[in-house]
Amino acid sequence: MNKEIDISNVTLKTERLLLRPWRLTDLDDFYEYASVDGVGQMAGWIPHENKEKSKQILDLFINEKKTFAIEHSGKVIGSLGIEKYGMEDKLTEFENFYGREIGYVLSKDYWGHGLMPEAVGAVIDFLFKDLDLDFLICGYYDFNRQSKRVQEKCGFKPYRSLIMETRMGTKEHGTLNILTNPNKNIKFEFSHPETLIYKED
Repeated sequence: MNKEIDISNVTLKTERLLLRPWRLTDLDDFYEYASVDGVGQMAGWIPHENKEKSKQILDLFINEKKTFAIEHSGKVIGSLGIEKYGMEDKLTEFENFYGREIGYVLSKDYWGHGLMPEAVGAVIDFLFKDLDLDFLICGYYDFNRQSKRVQEKCGFKPYRSLIMETRMGTKEHGTLNILTNPNKNIKFEFSHPETLIYKED
């Protein structure tokens, strides 16, 4: 089951990062990285063609209260969302447990410095220790080796094969990974190991 989340008053600090709710004043930083070719495509969306598009998404981040801004040295360089996972009718093994799906994007200028595993690790600790979630899932497209590596570093394990219908109108093969709360003795079994068709919201 999806657990309700509200991060509007939550701030997480790591050695190099601050994860916090988005603000309207973050618009320029957001557009700066979201408009760069090659960034959005890794997560299945088209780079923002103008600042108005970024403002629409920023308003959603603020209103939905489930996405952290990732701040580094006073500049927002990415986002990390705690999303409701879909296909609850197919992922019936989760029906008696509370979980969420996480997704993330990082400015191209900061790839390869270990910042995203640092951010994801902080959010995992918050969700498992503070909110007592039972599990988290996270997916990646097979071509996105960086995202695969982030999830491996953070302890996620392969769980199901996916075909994901992206916001770009394409279908991409991918992997759905899972991480269970280490403070709980939880093991998931599923009876239908077929490839899942997963559509982006």
